[in-house]
Amino acid sequence: MTTAATEKADLPDLGPVAEVGQLVKGPSAIGSDPRRMWRLATLLATTDFKLKFFGSVLGYLWQLVNPLMLFGVLFVVFSFGLSLDAGVKYFPVGLLLGIVLFSFVSETTTNAVSSLVQRETLVRKVDFPRLAVPLSRVLLGILNLALNMVPVLLFLVLSGARPGLSWLLVPFGLFVLVLFSFGMSMILSISYVRYRDVEPIWSVATQVMFYASGVFFTFDSIANREHGQLFVDLMLCSPFAMVLAAVRHWLVDPSWEAPWEAMSSPWLILIPLSLIALSLVVGALMFRKQSPRVAEDL
Repeated sequence: MTTAATEKADLPDLGPVAEVGQLVKGPSAIGSDPRRMWRLATLLATTDFKLKFFGSVLGYLWQLVNPLMLFGVLFVVFSFGLSLDAGVKYFPVGLLLGIVLFSFVSETTTNAVSSLVQRETLVRKVDFPRLAVPLSRVLLGILNLALNMVPVLLFLVLSGARPGLSWLLVPFGLFVLVLFSFGMSMILSISYVRYRDVEPIWSVATQVMFYASGVFFTFDSIANREHGQLFVDLMLCSPFAMVLAAVRHWLVDPSWEAPWEAMSSPWLILIPLSLIALSLVVGALMFRKQSPRVAEDL
């Protein structure tokens, strides 16, 4: 065997090598190891959570102070001022729950919009899974949601509510809301890389979602008006409005109408559920297709 052949035989097998002029595909959304992608997303989320309270005297307690102060204002306004309860029990707590859940969706998706751009230095790494970036925003939102739910449960019990079997369904409702937020986070983050108009558009969309999702009112107070049932059906087609109504029904009190009760037909519940599934499918397909070119588009 010649010397050149011997040296070639001693070299390790590096796999297929791209030829000159051959297109080299960039890193995929998940990367070569899904577990590594999950660890990176968890690390990014916990790091951002710790940095949020770095140097603060009260530290993580500030995450509880905000909903506590907010509930104090809402309790005074709606208990001694305005009266919009429409016959439902624990209206101030139901209102606080709506704001907490909306804050989760708004915070998660809004932060995810520019997440890939903000993490440009990581995204440009050769083997960095791009999906870890928006996923970290969702995980961070889950941490904040878990802390914000503590005062909601505390004030609900202090208001006179008692735990029931329906409380076991609440994690399922929150899980569905997380899936919707994750799906939209994928769509928004990957779209923002090329189209920077996504951020102001989504800002307007979240405002519309907030005021049209029943955060400040009950759906039965609208259904009794002219063409009210049509508006209720349209509003409950929103995945957030559907989940909020369901969680209020299970957690706060059954006097809060469930979405399948407020709709003109229980089958209409399939519309928001389909939109949640659609957001996950579209987000996954968009990320799979555009992830290899994210670094170039940035």
